[in-house]
Amino acid sequence: MPLNPASFLYELDAATSVATITLNRPERRNALTFEVYDELRNTFRALDAEPGVRAVVITGAGGAFCTGGDVRDIIGPLLEMDSGELLEFTRMTCDLIAAMRDCGRPVVGALNGTVAGAGAVIATACDVRIAAESARIAYLFTGVGLSGADMGIAWLLPRIIGLGRATELLMTGGFLDAAEALRIGLYNRVVPDGEALAAGGDLAARLAAGPSAALAVTKRALEREAHMTLHEALDEEARVQAVCMEDPNFREGYRAFVEKRAPVFS
Repeated sequence: MPLNPASFLYELDAATSVATITLNRPERRNALTFEVYDELRNTFRALDAEPGVRAVVITGAGGAFCTGGDVRDIIGPLLEMDSGELLEFTRMTCDLIAAMRDCGRPVVGALNGTVAGAGAVIATACDVRIAAESARIAYLFTGVGLSGADMGIAWLLPRIIGLGRATELLMTGGFLDAAEALRIGLYNRVVPDGEALAAGGDLAARLAAGPSAALAVTKRALEREAHMTLHEALDEEARVQAVCMEDPNFREGYRAFVEKRAPVFS
């Protein structure tokens, strides 16, 4: 049964095997609601095994990627919840990030404008971030009296930009412009406004044409080896690479190289 979320747009390009998720509340700068959180979580869980999907792009409609939780639809109601309800909500938001990181498909963030709060965490949880020149980014949590460590960002961000820079961003909640985010390695690439989705789609299509199993193994290794010693990582990589060498894609890659043609991976 094809995916059909109600709270955002979803499209699968059968020609490229790229699925595109578009946050679609431009009038609210794509601020998140309880429903959007829930459906995003469930969609990324499904995408891990969805037939025909080999890469994913997430973007926003209009002039923003995502500005975090909606003040009217989320922040206000949170003030009326009891402790059990609040924990249920925070666990759901963390489950979304887990679903993105557990998804074996490469996930490309096409950041078309402002990236803030929970939207900044979602962007950080992508495997690659391609941003428009107007895509400034901030982790706003301390500015409203919350922990700067939310939705796993204190684990994710230092691994991308280092502990010192991550500490400053999470404690101050200040905005970075796209040029600075690119300079420190938070963004992989910056493109002119209006071109982020096209550039993200091109990269996703390139990844989708690659060897899916090998890319999934690479994503898992980047996640798991952060907790390993060097010798543990060497042992794990030797074991996994030996398995990959028995995969048909390895043989196809070799044949394509010898025959001087582009490989056709399964």
